[in-house]
Amino acid sequence: MSLFDDLSWRGLIAHSTDPEALKHDLDCNKISFYVGFDPTAPSLHMGNLLQLILVRRFQAAGHSPILLVGGSTGLIGDPRQSSERNLNPLETVHGWLERIRSQVSRFVSFEGDNPAIIVNNYDWTHSLSTLDFLRDIGKHFSINRMLDREVVKNRLESGISYTEFSYVLLQSLDFLELHRRHGVVLQTGGSDQWGNITAGVDLIRRVTGNKVHALATPLVVKADGTKYGKTESGTLWLDEEMTSPYAFHQFFLNAEDSMVGGYLRLFTDRSHEEIEDLERQTVESAHLRAAQRALADDLTDLVHSVAQREAATQAAQAIFGQGALADLDLSTLEAVTRELPGTSWERLEGRTVMDALAESQIFDSRAAVKRAVKEGGAYLNNERVVDLDRVLGDEDLMGGRVMIIRRGKKTLGAVKIG
Repeated sequence: MSLFDDLSWRGLIAHSTDPEALKHDLDCNKISFYVGFDPTAPSLHMGNLLQLILVRRFQAAGHSPILLVGGSTGLIGDPRQSSERNLNPLETVHGWLERIRSQVSRFVSFEGDNPAIIVNNYDWTHSLSTLDFLRDIGKHFSINRMLDREVVKNRLESGISYTEFSYVLLQSLDFLELHRRHGVVLQTGGSDQWGNITAGVDLIRRVTGNKVHALATPLVVKADGTKYGKTESGTLWLDEEMTSPYAFHQFFLNAEDSMVGGYLRLFTDRSHEEIEDLERQTVESAHLRAAQRALADDLTDLVHSVAQREAATQAAQAIFGQGALADLDLSTLEAVTRELPGTSWERLEGRTVMDALAESQIFDSRAAVKRAVKEGGAYLNNERVVDLDRVLGDEDLMGGRVMIIRRGKKTLGAVKIG
């Protein structure tokens, strides 16, 4: 199967300019392409991960990737649908840029016949004068077409600054500059970037007369239409300090049965046959969650490491009563408990088991705690609770700081000291 057809089968193509011409170039030529990442936060997130996986597929097929980190566009930020972005200080953006440069470097190869290149658009914009920018770039843009963009339409009533309104010019300039410097003939990105990407295609045609390509991936959503990659506690980040490997792994383990096959196609390197078999297992033996485990394992291995995935699996087994909590180190326990409801105490002295369960936020009331204990469904550090009046001691603290509370088989909370 050709690269283009494989991307289509996996659901990775939402939009493309001239699909037949793009398919020919991808299958018959070796091209240079780019995707951009703006440092508007200290880490990349799930939406960026899909772009990085697409980059890996292109590079594996022999094409040459350029990863752009937006030292200049990150100072402005692409317009949001509902409100103006806060402008971050230059030193903050450039600090985030270095973190993101390090992150994207892990997903590509810098060796071989088609090594990746990382570029920073600040290099060609910071010395560009306003007059040159308006004369050389701005003259090619129609205000009417800019006003017709969906994000601009949505913001006209509430207001949009000239800064965000002009973002499309900067991103288009990036495509033109990389076309000139590196022969880039394709830009990829998310479908929410389609207007910006095609504006770059049009700018290159107007300035050079050359025809280039654009490809956009779909917005990945859950069964209810909400964004895939948003958790109850916020965004799913690729930085382990912001989203732990445990939380990352658990997120994918909880993928919906109706959606997991699509996620396997989008996010993993598994073959068509493997994915179709996992989709069959989901229909026939959904309770085994084989597809979810494959998805979680593959992506945690890719984003973090095999060792961190194994530690995340061990931690999950331990806190759900299938392993020894004592085998987990403090850093793993703290990563786990960051994702759990619960409370923090300054001191342990004088506290009882009842206090720990009642304040873990997984019981509605102290009466509910008593009912759970009577029914044999309340656990402290995987030990069934029988005496609610027992005074807690240091021996109840995992890693010297943490207690894990469980109601039934799956409902978890935590109490932390200090």
